[in-house]
Amino acid sequence: MPISAQDLRHKYLRHNKKFPHVWCPGCGNGIVMAALLRAISRLELSRDEVVLASGIGCSGRMPTYLDFNTLHTTHGRALTFATGVKLANPSLNVVTIMGDGDAMAIGGNHFIHAARRNLNLTAIIINNSIYGMTGGQYSATTPFGATSTTSIYGHIEQAFSIAELAVTAGASFVARATVYHAHLIDRLIEQAMEKRGFAVVEVISNCHVQYGRRNKLGGAVDMLKQFKEEAVTVNKAAELSPEELEGKTTIGVLVDRELPISTEEYVKVRQRAHESREKA
Repeated sequence: MPISAQDLRHKYLRHNKKFPHVWCPGCGNGIVMAALLRAISRLELSRDEVVLASGIGCSGRMPTYLDFNTLHTTHGRALTFATGVKLANPSLNVVTIMGDGDAMAIGGNHFIHAARRNLNLTAIIINNSIYGMTGGQYSATTPFGATSTTSIYGHIEQAFSIAELAVTAGASFVARATVYHAHLIDRLIEQAMEKRGFAVVEVISNCHVQYGRRNKLGGAVDMLKQFKEEAVTVNKAAELSPEELEGKTTIGVLVDRELPISTEEYVKVRQRAHESREKA
């Protein structure tokens, strides 16, 4: 039987820690947090079996609210801390929660190499196309021509496509959803946490305060409606031409493949070195 929202809150939240939360009313971060809890509950993981690491930004507050083993780390470095945890204790279920600026700008190099190494952990990236917490500056995923506090006459750089970058960099599992598709998010997170290898879930979210307002996209509800209208499932996208996919967001599992896992390969290297030393 699915656990109720009240039971989830009782089971996983730090009730006396920093509530009410700091997120703006209508922010998608709460949707992602609830989806994460539903996924962990269905996987029947205890609080001590999960490590949640974040960097800096609005999404970085999530470990403050959740009663797991948590790390609120420096800007762009969630994956480096997570890597150390996984190497030290491979049995733990390690999840990173990052924003688009955190993961793709200052943390971009860490992200592509974590994917290349195929680390056995899960990366959830909340992509709202802006630096929301620090004042509305453009990020690595801000669309060309968009307005921000640092591009008041229009952004002149092309945006990263996070999911496609993860596929190209070598992740084992890559998926995408939007905060409108709330229950799809938890199914994708569940799949990602079960996957052996580097698993990425990109969640397209709204920052109606910093991004939506400046770009005349309306409030939170208006932006969620837009996500609904622009979303196309992976199966449907396969039937459409590039022209028909223009301006659309493909949601679902983009790639699911088996690749060597660096932490496991590292153990093999240590074993070979040990055997070589004994022979010598």
